[in-house]
Amino acid sequence: MFENASEIKQIQLTDSEIAALNKKYKPLSATQRIKELYNDFDVDDVMLTSSFAATSAFFLKLFSEANQAQKVFFIDTGYHFEETLKYKEELKKLYGLNVSSISALKEEHDFTTQDETWKKNPDFCCSINKVRPLDIIKNKYKVWASGLMEWQSDHRATLDIFEMRGEILKFYPLLDITKEQRDAYIEEHQLPFHPLVSKGYNSIGCSHCTIPGEDRSGRWNNNPKTECGLHL
Repeated sequence: MFENASEIKQIQLTDSEIAALNKKYKPLSATQRIKELYNDFDVDDVMLTSSFAATSAFFLKLFSEANQAQKVFFIDTGYHFEETLKYKEELKKLYGLNVSSISALKEEHDFTTQDETWKKNPDFCCSINKVRPLDIIKNKYKVWASGLMEWQSDHRATLDIFEMRGEILKFYPLLDITKEQRDAYIEEHQLPFHPLVSKGYNSIGCSHCTIPGEDRSGRWNNNPKTECGLHL
């Protein structure tokens, strides 16, 4: 099945097929998992997303070393910190990344600005500025790779390396990497942190919804909300 995966578009894999992928990839290191992905799937079938936040250098370094042809999608919400945009450019140059920015329709984004939707309905604001832009392109891909790690939230702790979400296969190669392992890798390879990390921001989203805090506690101004909706 996996050798011919590049011929398959937008299908629903069975539970046994998902289990086979997880069994195959679980014993591998994060680096090995990413390299193996390109044996099982064509690069043109992989949608890689990055928020260029906190420690994205770790995730993107691994992918850039595995396949330089991989495109990286950045969801430009229009509300990012200026530091995030500068960090994106820094990593783009450092790893030679092919970054493509996507964003909401102008009139929909403008509505959230005028309405200040993030104050009264952050879920709706995230839906317009993050979820919908990605929904428009993701039906062109079979696999969606992202850098989620299980220690980041209760929801992420329930995930597997591979999961079907709708008609796309989610791939989380860093899922079981601990915070200590991540930080040790960053230290060993002297990778650049997002500039706001030194100011106490450990999870970084839109500027009007992010305050300093441990892990994801600073997101949505300490609102019980912990996910933007992309990975639910």
